[in-house]
Amino acid sequence: MPFLYLLSLLVALTGMVVLDRRFRLFFWRDARRALIVMVIGLVFFLGWDLAGIGLGIFFRGETSFMTGVQLAPELPLEEPLFLLLLCYLAMNLYGY
Repeated sequence: MPFLYLLSLLVALTGMVVLDRRFRLFFWRDARRALIVMVIGLVFFLGWDLAGIGLGIFFRGETSFMTGVQLAPELPLEEPLFLLLLCYLAMNLYGY
């Protein structure tokens, strides 16, 4: 079960893409603008995470559902995908 969280994130992201395509909410409305907004959001939240990690505020939780792969100290592989999902969800809600 070490890939369950990663798989869940990928399923949720797939759902966001399907909703976006069906209702033309974000990427299917204006792909160029959507990509710019998504990159800015990801950079902001990754910077926020890294700052929190550096200040000793954020820590990686120990669970058997995660892959265990870390991109940086206390930054698991799943975190950027979660942030991508968070940004995509927010933009789809805004487009709705």
